[in-house]
Amino acid sequence: MTEIAVGIVNFNTRELLRACLTSVQQEAPSKIVVVDNASSDGSVDIVKAEYPGVVLKENQRNVGYGAAANQAIAECGTEYILLLNSDTLLKPEALQALGRYLDHNQQAGVAGPRLINPDGTIQQSCYPFPTPLDVFLDVSNLSRLIRRLPRLRDHYIRTWPHDRARAVPWTLGAALAIRRKAIEAVNGFEETYFMYYEEVDLCYRLAKAGWQTHFAPVTEVIHIGGASTQQMRSDMMVQFFTSLAQFYRRYYSKLRMFELIFIVQSVAIARLMRDAVLLRLAREPQRRADLAMDINAWWRLLLGRWRNRVVYP
Repeated sequence: MTEIAVGIVNFNTRELLRACLTSVQQEAPSKIVVVDNASSDGSVDIVKAEYPGVVLKENQRNVGYGAAANQAIAECGTEYILLLNSDTLLKPEALQALGRYLDHNQQAGVAGPRLINPDGTIQQSCYPFPTPLDVFLDVSNLSRLIRRLPRLRDHYIRTWPHDRARAVPWTLGAALAIRRKAIEAVNGFEETYFMYYEEVDLCYRLAKAGWQTHFAPVTEVIHIGGASTQQMRSDMMVQFFTSLAQFYRRYYSKLRMFELIFIVQSVAIARLMRDAVLLRLAREPQRRADLAMDINAWWRLLLGRWRNRVVYP
C-alpha cells in the first residue's frame, strides 16, 4: 500500500484535538501534522506536551481552513494524505482501508469515508454542486421532504443511503483521503475562502481537470461537527453564504448569481419572521441566545454584504 500521512487543521478545539490525535496515533501513520490557526485555548500546549512526535505548525493568525489545509498537505510530503478536522475520530484500520481504496481507484483524486455521528447514525456527506434549485431545496428545508419519498430519495444525492462506493460531485471536508498528484494538478485548496466551500471548489476544479471525487465507505470516521464554528454562530452563518456567493462568482453566470441572491434573501425574510416569533415564545436561555444570533445573521444577509466580500470573524 502507498504511504499515507495525516494532516489535521485545528482552531480552539483542544480536548477534541487530543481525542483525534490519540485515535490517529493508534493507526501509526508515516507522519502526523497539526496546523493550528492561532488557537487561544491551549491546543498548541497539549500537542507539544503530550504528542512530541507530531509535527506542529503554528500560525500567528487564523488564515482560514484552505490555507491551513495546504500547509498540512505540503508538510506531510507523502503521496496520500488523510486530511482531518480536529473534531474527528478514526476507527481501527481506517488509514489502511483508505490507502487501499486509492490504490485500487486510480481515477479518484479525493475519497471521503462514511461519516457518522457520535451516536452511530450516518452523517450526510455527499452533495451536488450548488445550483439555484439545490440551494433553494437546502436552505428552505424542502430537501427533508424528499427523504419521505422512496422513488426520489435514493436518486437525490443529499438523501441517498450512503451504502456503496461511487463517484460524487463533492464530499464533506471533515475527512478527505487525498492523492497528492491530483491536488497538485489543481494547485491545492483555494485560499481565498476563509471558511466553507473550500472542498466544493477543490472537487469542482478536480472534476474539470479530469479527476473524480469518490464516496468510499470502506471505513467510518466519527465526526462531531461544528466544534469550531459553533463558537461564532452568527458570523459563521453569514460566512457560509459569503463563501457560496464566492463560488458562484468564480464559476457561474451573472444570471445564476441573481437567482442565488433572490433565493437567499427570500429565505432570510421568511426565517427572520419565523425566528422573531419563536424568540418571543422561547423561555430557555440557550434557546433564546441561539435564536437571537440567528436573527442577527438573517438581518446581515438581508443587508446584502455577503454577496461580494469575505466575512472574517
